[in-house]
Amino acid sequence: MKIVFFGPPGSGKGTQAKMISEKINILHLSTGEILRQKLKDGDQLSLKLNEIMSSGNLVSDDLINEIISEKLLSDYCTNGFILDGYPRTLSQSEFLIFFLKNNNFNIDIIFDFKIDFKIVEERILLRSQQEKRTDDDLNVIKTRLYKYIHETLPVSKFFSNKFKSNYFAIDASKEISQIQKDLMKIIKKSREIGEI
Repeated sequence: MKIVFFGPPGSGKGTQAKMISEKINILHLSTGEILRQKLKDGDQLSLKLNEIMSSGNLVSDDLINEIISEKLLSDYCTNGFILDGYPRTLSQSEFLIFFLKNNNFNIDIIFDFKIDFKIVEERILLRSQQEKRTDDDLNVIKTRLYKYIHETLPVSKFFSNKFKSNYFAIDASKEISQIQKDLMKIIKKSREIGEI
């Protein structure tokens, strides 16, 4: 299964992607997690990434595209994958569609997490306290939500039009367990259709 998760930061898509990836045994590719791992390397690129991420800005499309395409072609993605936090821009979307076509990959499901931004702010501030994350203060959150509205929201609309039959809007304000049930129901149905 090849799945794409959309949604604003703090909508719970990362939590759900992690749980679903373990449940159906596919790789969870979180760009945020990949970049946070990169920050630990201590090289020039990690210093540059730290400067970009701690200000709430996003890493360049070219760099992200390179990291993601490398991951998608690895042996770890043989069973499939969940893309979480990618593509974020129309430029990344164009690259991804070209890449998938070139490598004979199809997207099975697109989940788009819908949630009120006030709930998002509360969730992220709570996560910041629990996980001691420096990229989660209120100014950074507002920057990231602004960027989400202007850069990523058009991407999810683009995907909802391009992949109408396998695009699903998810109510991300529900309880974690209920969201997971909703996702698994759609995945199960999609698998059954794929087997026919």
